[in-house]
Amino acid sequence: MVLLRRLLGDVLRRHRIRQSRTLRDVSSAAGVSLGYLSEVERGRKEASSELLAAICGALEVSMSEVLHEVGDDLAREERRVRLAPVGFATASSSRVPMPTMPVRPVAGIPPHHPARPLPKPEPVTPVASVSTAAPFGAIVAA
Repeated sequence: MVLLRRLLGDVLRRHRIRQSRTLRDVSSAAGVSLGYLSEVERGRKEASSELLAAICGALEVSMSEVLHEVGDDLAREERRVRLAPVGFATASSSRVPMPTMPVRPVAGIPPHHPARPLPKPEPVTPVASVSTAAPFGAIVAA
């Protein structure tokens, strides 16, 4: 589930870092405690409209621009979740790699049972090949 407060915090942090400013600098300019601003940036606290206006003023960015970026990030996140195949983990979830093991005969399971993958087909021998000694694109019998 996507939390707006997390996306808002990400956008505010991006603006602060782009300006090479510290939490202390922005918090004092906005009249907000450093700890609370940190919580907002990490998506732990909901920012009221008054608080958001003060932070945007301290960052010298319009609230509409911040909210527009939040909307863009939200749309991107929704597309990513919507396009994830059903039954598969999304990119943000933790994934454990599955070990690849060779298939060995197992007693009681027929050779082409759905639980056992089909054997790989034999490689096909080419009938004709391209020779480097022949003119470009010429086909020479193998």
